[in-house]
Amino acid sequence: MELVVLLLVAGLALILLETILPGMIAGVIGTGCLVAGVVVSYVDFGPRVGNLVLLGVLAALLVAGLLWIRFFPRSRLGQAFVTRRAVGDLGVDRPELLNRTGTALTNLRPAGTALIGDKRVDVVTEGGLIPRGATIKVVAVEGFRVVVRAAPN
Repeated sequence: MELVVLLLVAGLALILLETILPGMIAGVIGTGCLVAGVVVSYVDFGPRVGNLVLLGVLAALLVAGLLWIRFFPRSRLGQAFVTRRAVGDLGVDRPELLNRTGTALTNLRPAGTALIGDKRVDVVTEGGLIPRGATIKVVAVEGFRVVVRAAPN
């Protein structure tokens, strides 16, 4: 019985350590200890005790997991893993490009590069090919995507 208890306690401890140790090694070994503890309880004590140990392990993992999710992020140790600063704006919106004209620097089939104002911009056409050097007009800006069409000359 001592071996079963030792394996189960060691397994739970290693799984808890997995949250602060990198590499999944402690978690894999901890899971192996839990499985070994259940298997040893089946072999040494029969199916009745083995089933009780299995249900106990599953219940303990469920309760420990729920408590961990509830309390760990707000704990002092958990705060070390959580960033509090704002990442900032990605700067993908470029409404200033809308309705501007430029020149296709590459063949746009349908994607390519255009010179709009004094900026090189990756663009996508509404449909077909626009040859290099053609005048283009920005018709939509959708995040990173700048949609253009051939401008009438």
